[in-house]
Parts: sequence; C-alpha cells; structure tokens
Amino acid sequence: MIWQLARGTRIAWAALLPFFAPAAPVQGAAQDPSTSSGQAFPGRPVRMVAAFAPGGSVDVVARLLAQKLSESWGQQVVVDNRPGAGGNVSAEIVARAPNDGHTIYICSASFVVNPSLYGKTLYDPVRDFAPVSLVSLVQNVLVAHPALPAKSVNELVALAKSKPGQINYASTGSGTSGHLVMELFKSMSGIDLVHVPYKVIGQAQADLMGGQVSLWFPTAPGALPHIQAGRMRALAVAGAKRSSTLPELPTMSEAGVPGFEASTWYALLAPAGTPRHIVAKLNGDVVKILKQPEVHGRLTAMAIEIVGGSPDELARHIRSEIPKWARVVKQSGARVD
Repeated sequence: MIWQLARGTRIAWAALLPFFAPAAPVQGAAQDPSTSSGQAFPGRPVRMVAAFAPGGSVDVVARLLAQKLSESWGQQVVVDNRPGAGGNVSAEIVARAPNDGHTIYICSASFVVNPSLYGKTLYDPVRDFAPVSLVSLVQNVLVAHPALPAKSVNELVALAKSKPGQINYASTGSGTSGHLVMELFKSMSGIDLVHVPYKVIGQAQADLMGGQVSLWFPTAPGALPHIQAGRMRALAVAGAKRSSTLPELPTMSEAGVPGFEASTWYALLAPAGTPRHIVAKLNGDVVKILKQPEVHGRLTAMAIEIVGGSPDELARHIRSEIPKWARVVKQSGARVD
C-alpha cells in the first residue's frame, strides 16, 4: 500500500511501440500454449502499469519483472508508473485497457482496500480484472521507540490497557497500510491508541526515533536499517509466517494476538476477459522468473518475500482481503485525507 527510477510516466505508445506481426506457425508443428488463432503472445511490446511512483518497492518489483520478461519474450516490457489516489488512477486505466494481454498491472494491497476507503471507485477489483499471480509479500513490522517500556507485544498490550488513549502511533496517512494494520491490532487486542498521521515518511521515521510518537507499523524494507541500528525496537511482524530477513522476530499471532495476519502484498493482474491461454502464459513465465536465483537474491535482500502463486490462488486471496479490510476501514472510521 505504501512506498512506491522511471524515465517517464507518460508514454506515446502508438509512436514508440510499433506492432510486430509474428510469423505463421509451421503446419503440423507443436503450437505454443500462448497462441490463439495461430498468433503468438506477446505479438508486440507490453505495457506494465505500476500503481505507484518510481523508487518504491512496487516499482522495484515491476522493473525487475519487466527486464526479465523482456529478455524471455524478445519483446520490450515497458513500466508505466501511474501514481494517484492510492492506486485508483492506475487501476482505472487497466480496467479500461484492451484485454489482449499487452497491458498488465502490478499493484499493492491498496487495490482491495480502496473501494471501502474511498466509498466509490471506477473499478471493481473482482469484476474488472483477471488475476495472474500473487508476486510477493512485504512484511509490516511493529516497531516502538526504544524508551517505550514494552519489549514484547504482550507487554505493549498490557501497557496500552493501563494507559488508554495515552500512547500514540505514526502512519504515513489515513488509509495507508501503517494506519490500517495498526487499527486491526487495536481491534483484535482491545486497546486504545492515538493515530498521528504524517504526509512524509521521513518525518514519521524522525519523530518515532526522536520519541515524539511511540509506535509505528511500517513495512520491513524501510524500517530494516533503523531496526538494525537500534533506533527502533522491533516487536513482531504482521505476516502469517516469520520474516526471512528478521527471523528472530515472532509473528503477531505468536506474540499474543492469535489469528493476526496483515502482510502488504504485490500482485500482477490483467484486464477482465484476457484469454485464459494468455493468463496462463503470463503466470508461468512470471513464476519461472521469480524462481531465478538472481531475482530471488535481489528481492530477498530488500526484505521482499517471493510468492509466485497461481491465478486461482490470487483470485481467492483478493476475495478474502476485500471484506477483511472493509471491516477495518469501517471500525476505524478511516477516510482519505
């Protein structure tokens, strides 16, 4: 949902990316499963719309996938960053794009939160998209200022219950992952914390390390250097499993909040109606790339955990995430600032 080196975000596709017609298949030859009516996919350059601005984790994953897909296909895959409205701008673009596989979409978990958070969006995350693969997860990490007298989640819950409404926490804005994950924690543990939203991540980091705020639920890539330097005390990770980057930290469930799971995730989708054989090829090629040692090493070094699941698995994940976060948004009263 948060933290999103491109060389331009508006691309004149008709001028820059000409169509190349593939040769007709040889009579009787085995046909690639990505073909339909004798035409191979991709038949021209592919546009990968990214939900957020250059430089963040979504962009890093998008550019790595685009590079490797370009090498595999012999067709250029161009990343088109379309930030705005927490990912709504990019989702609306892809929902209206031709469903021939030549426009694909890499998004974050805000994709399933926004319909509840904004009240109305011009896309439906189930109806308007064809799931391709859940690409990766990024753990949210519960961190505290080192001076806070709580060295575990259980100690934090006890402290918060003894001081209702007196402990505050940072986020990078209403409706962001740091806000909603903390609200889920509040709801499941029965505590009362005060939300202090920031517009700039650097200011939230500085105020946590300076003691102006006591808690935060950032994602691991941004928090890792500060945790390692001792400027933040990490209490637990929010995912269903422990982080390979911070294996010593318990999950929130292990630490005393049973059933808690709230990872930030990145997924690849296509417009609804994209032919199944194209979705299957996209999925197979992406999963193969994610298994490459170079790709695995580069992403895990940044605390990005690889998934690479099937289209059906992503579809089930999206359907389960929508009502989960709708409840959190409603209970928290979160709104877009």
